[in-house]
Amino acid sequence: MSWDLIVVGGGPGGYVSAIRAAQLGLKTALIERDAVGGTCLNRGCVPTKALLHSAGLYREMQDCDRFGIQVQGLGFDYAAMCARRDQVVDQLRAGVQSLLKGNGVEVISGTAVLEGSGRVRVGEELHEARNILLAVGSRPALPPIPGLDLPGVLTSDDLLTKADFYPRLAIIGGGVIGMEFASLYSALGAEVTVLEAAERILPTLDRELSQNLSMLLKKRGVKLCPGVAVERLEQTEEGLRCSYALKGKQEAVIADAVLVATGRRANTEELCAPGVDLGLERGAIPVDGRFQTRIPGVYAVGDAVAGSIQLAHAASAQGINAVSLLAGREPPMDLTAIPACVYTQPEMASVGRTEAWCKGEGIPVRTAKYLMSGNGRSLIAGADRGFIKVVSHAGTGVVLGAQLMCERATDLVGAFTTAVAERRTLEELSAIVRPHPTFSEGISEAAEAGLGLSIHQLNR
Repeated sequence: MSWDLIVVGGGPGGYVSAIRAAQLGLKTALIERDAVGGTCLNRGCVPTKALLHSAGLYREMQDCDRFGIQVQGLGFDYAAMCARRDQVVDQLRAGVQSLLKGNGVEVISGTAVLEGSGRVRVGEELHEARNILLAVGSRPALPPIPGLDLPGVLTSDDLLTKADFYPRLAIIGGGVIGMEFASLYSALGAEVTVLEAAERILPTLDRELSQNLSMLLKKRGVKLCPGVAVERLEQTEEGLRCSYALKGKQEAVIADAVLVATGRRANTEELCAPGVDLGLERGAIPVDGRFQTRIPGVYAVGDAVAGSIQLAHAASAQGINAVSLLAGREPPMDLTAIPACVYTQPEMASVGRTEAWCKGEGIPVRTAKYLMSGNGRSLIAGADRGFIKVVSHAGTGVVLGAQLMCERATDLVGAFTTAVAERRTLEELSAIVRPHPTFSEGISEAAEAGLGLSIHQLNR
């Protein structure tokens, strides 16, 4: 059967692309070898956040007496938490399947092999289309450390498909994935050790976000070890021994399990038939400004694209733009401002440029920070220390970026994303009336701090 478009991969980049393509009148098929929803829904974003929500409730209840609530016999059932995690995933996956069916997208189960322009093979069947969109996603990347094949050495995929709880967890990698699991396990009382090669955790984010989270995690008992080189893993009678070098000294930590969270890589192995060359760059697919690969009629979006931000919402937005172009329409999504979120406790989020980046590029900036300790809603909720920082052009007042560490940061960042994308000024951002008492008032306060007009916080 011939199609207008075949989408390879059923994750956020793939299923969103397929649905939008069908809505735009393209006869569309989607090929997925596992479950629709991809890593994000089945083994990533959604199950992680479901577990984090449960762990966050448990942590709050441990300190509920300050709210006038008394609880006896407080405990947690990790298997039940995982059952709820799976229930959420199943419900959302069923929703994706319903959307695909309702929009007339045919789902083909199996492993796709690209055989050139307009041709994809699944098993013994050859499928043809005018265009092919690759949305094959990514998978955990494993560093060359001896012992990674030992039982108990896990990736995030493994942890999110099991119902086992590990009282002692070592995490190799202090990026977003590592920090979310550190937050999850520490909230449940586990002994957590984080081994990070860079000089600080979350090395790709604003330094102040990293420093503040480090202080909070240390207060909660998490052992953070930045600047280390993990050398090997060994099975001992006490548990898994993770040996590492720190400033020339040999150290080790014993754990029940070791989570390897050292990033992700493009899922492109065995994607192409012999002789089909996508010109991969370290396994990733290079594309032009219209998402076109070097093969005519073959496009790519999402995690597997060279230089792409590995975020579910970025993949979805790229997919919508790509199929809009294929349908002869203008791409509707603004890709200039992509927010990043970290679901620790408290949450963190960022969008646009940081102060350090702007200064490095010689851009004159003004940076203002509002401490959420002065926010009424934060005090009511008993929130941990937090802040909203906004970076603006010193001359024009245009908002260039924002970094947030506070309750609901992942929701609040949307206002700053709009400001960055539409080049709004601090004056425009502060002129919007926001309800009281809400966390969103912090947006206005941060903008007003940038103007030197903050009412609820002293300017220093």
